[in-house]
Amino acid sequence: MPDIVLATLNAKFIHAAFGLRYLRANLGELRVRSVIAEFDINQRPLDIAERILALAPRILGLGVYIWNATATTELVALLKRIQPELTMVLGGPEISHETEAQELATLADYVITGEADLAFAEVCRGLLAGSPPAQKIIVAPLPDPAQLALPYDEYTGADMAHRLVYVEASRGCPFECEFCLSSLDIPVRQFPLEPFLAALDGLLARGVRHFKFVDRTFNLNLAVSRRILEFFHARPRPDLFLHFEMIPDRLPDGLRDVIARFPPGTLQFEVGVQTFNPAVAANISRRQDNARLEENLRFLRGQTGVHVHADLIVGLPGETVESFAAGFDRLIALRPQEIQVGILKRLRGTPIRRHDAAWEMVYSPRPPYEILRNKLIDFATMQRLRRFARFWDLIGNSGNFVETTPLLWAGGGSPFAAFWRLSDWLFAQTGRQHAIALPTLVGLIFRYLTETAGCDGKRAATSLQRDNERCGRREAPPVLRPWLPPAVRSAALAARHRSSSRQERHTGRPAAP
Repeated sequence: MPDIVLATLNAKFIHAAFGLRYLRANLGELRVRSVIAEFDINQRPLDIAERILALAPRILGLGVYIWNATATTELVALLKRIQPELTMVLGGPEISHETEAQELATLADYVITGEADLAFAEVCRGLLAGSPPAQKIIVAPLPDPAQLALPYDEYTGADMAHRLVYVEASRGCPFECEFCLSSLDIPVRQFPLEPFLAALDGLLARGVRHFKFVDRTFNLNLAVSRRILEFFHARPRPDLFLHFEMIPDRLPDGLRDVIARFPPGTLQFEVGVQTFNPAVAANISRRQDNARLEENLRFLRGQTGVHVHADLIVGLPGETVESFAAGFDRLIALRPQEIQVGILKRLRGTPIRRHDAAWEMVYSPRPPYEILRNKLIDFATMQRLRRFARFWDLIGNSGNFVETTPLLWAGGGSPFAAFWRLSDWLFAQTGRQHAIALPTLVGLIFRYLTETAGCDGKRAATSLQRDNERCGRREAPPVLRPWLPPAVRSAALAARHRSSSRQERHTGRPAAP
């Protein structure tokens, strides 16, 4: 039985806990006395407690994040009742800030705040040797990346077959955006490049084809960014997929040329736009050249095969519905494949709280601490915006309605206003924003286009069916059939496999069988 169990509750099964793998890789001589046990938030805390206790650990290390804080609190309370002698050491972003105010910190034996890669090992050595830490809350110093054992050997064959594989070339962020925890993580620290590339080579050799880089600013160090992209370009794989978070206004020619060499669908860039409003950006200490950003997005969409996922945030201090709408429309014109409409969260420890009084910012007291209302947007309107975000994800981002969505504003006018009307209509028809089956959604959109938006039935049905076909679905939905000619599919389409990912649906590429 292991002396140390490293555990967390992931948001989904497909997510692999990157932090746990760092902790285990850096346990030194204690590594062989440890195991990783991953769960997800859909599992009952009582069942998780049973599985953990069956391993009979002496120390339990738990990773606490915004998505699992509530369930982890219940889990820790259960474990303390069932087996109070089990020593529980908590860490992670959620418990690292405003620590003393959290029920979890009261329940835990020890809390490590900050990056615990090396500090956790020291705590475990002391506990197993009978010399526990003198303090309950342990502040971990920032580790030097050059001193860390890389975690990539901790990915198992099952992980690589069924989970996302996370990697990082750097930690930290040079910017100070007040809504983001990375604003507290200065300076940027780079991992030594050669060992990192060797680890990537090892993952490729083991069959990994999808890499999700968690670097907050992948294109900050242009020499490193280019070297990593050239590394992958020199090792082509037909199913290679690379995800990066990018600074939107920093894309010089030296990086553009290597990006343009990759085949369509290989690269996905997550681009944090957040707001186009200069006054709002100043409120949150965000520095951004919007003209350069627009130029870069036009390049990415016009001259590369990059899948662009752009972020906007609802509820920032000083942002009205009208200015958010203008930013949304401006981003629509740049044609990213996805626009993630995020609802502002007051993450523990972030400086955004300094605006609470002046802008009357009111947040949910429970994770994920989303904004409920502020001085400029009342609660009812914020709820409408929340539904707008959800329906946009189902329709605008999903890849299921690539051709049909622009029909909503085909006659001109604001895309935001057009989708705002659809969002209100959908909620009025269904009373919900989740658990809407795709065929039902197709029927609702067809009804809205033809009955409310004034779209010709044949045009709406043809567009919806072409979207249906580009995603590899074989039959026209029944609601569309009266409006379609008998032969609605070509022989080529008949051979397609159903596309399973958003990226594939946006491009119309069939998924691998």
